[in-house]
Amino acid sequence: MFENDYVMRMIHDLARALAKVLFHKDSVMYELPEEAEFTAADDLYCRIQALLSQGKINEAENLLLDEMDFSDKRYQEVALDFYMKLNQLTDDYLEAHNYTREEIRQGLKDLADTAGVPIF
Repeated sequence: MFENDYVMRMIHDLARALAKVLFHKDSVMYELPEEAEFTAADDLYCRIQALLSQGKINEAENLLLDEMDFSDKRYQEVALDFYMKLNQLTDDYLEAHNYTREEIRQGLKDLADTAGVPIF
């Protein structure tokens, strides 16, 4: 259990570092616009959240990666929010849905690499 807590904290710290570099914030929580029309990033966020609510983590990540525009900050926020939410799930839940903390860490590393942030 101690090792799992350590891995969760490590992933959390990596996500915070990425949020600091990309958005000058301690963390990122994607927010949908209240009155403006939805952008493509907003639509992607909604579809990913729908898949997550059904426990379809791998499908959500595949959708994210297929439609991701790594040069767009809003998409980067969607991705960072996605991995931060996954890190909050229990190990049992992740395992039951064929996903691991290592995949979360790798997703954050890939996001950093494609955003040109050499923090990992």
